[in-house]
Amino acid sequence: MSLTMPFQPGELVVVVLQSPRERVWGRILGLDAAGVALRGLDLTPWEEVLTLVRTGQADQVALGTRFLPMHRVETMYLDEASSGAPSLADDFRARSGQDPHAFLADPPTPKPVSRPPRTP
Repeated sequence: MSLTMPFQPGELVVVVLQSPRERVWGRILGLDAAGVALRGLDLTPWEEVLTLVRTGQADQVALGTRFLPMHRVETMYLDEASSGAPSLADDFRARSGQDPHAFLADPPTPKPVSRPPRTP
């Protein structure tokens, strides 16, 4: 019998890291034996994040694309409601009025910078 992994690209997760201890909320970009790539943010300033997003200052949130090596991953949870408590995505949606998947979407691709040709 094979095990079905629920941790697929696009899923929202909470990752608990060790050395140093951190909690990160984000959207999985990729997962393999080396680690997990995600687009997300540290959960320490959760209230501040919600305030910034709610007041239209989402560009001030320290949102980034990160690779977390597996040796630092202590545990990873799907972001889902549990024992009557809402998921972080539900909390984010209710308190900020924004879609968490859209918030955690990939950043726009920067336009290439055109440089003048070099003269010898």
